[in-house]
Amino acid sequence: MNRFEGGGHREAKIRYLDGDYQILSPGAFVTCAITGATIPVDELRYWSVARQEAYADCAASLEADKRAGILPNQSRA
Repeated sequence: MNRFEGGGHREAKIRYLDGDYQILSPGAFVTCAITGATIPVDELRYWSVARQEAYADCAASLEADKRAGILPNQSRA
């Protein structure tokens, strides 16, 4: 689906899958679960299948994993 196939200026409803996603309700964008930024659907690259959340970039995805407590503890040098 691309931006010209409808959805206008609405938020899309998406089911996030492994390596892909399914559009449940057409829209132009989704919202980053960490930053609140809008992400055009055709630019969506980062999401969590387990949490069903979208992320604006890899830093937001990493922060979501930290908040979820799924990263191993890291020692600081």
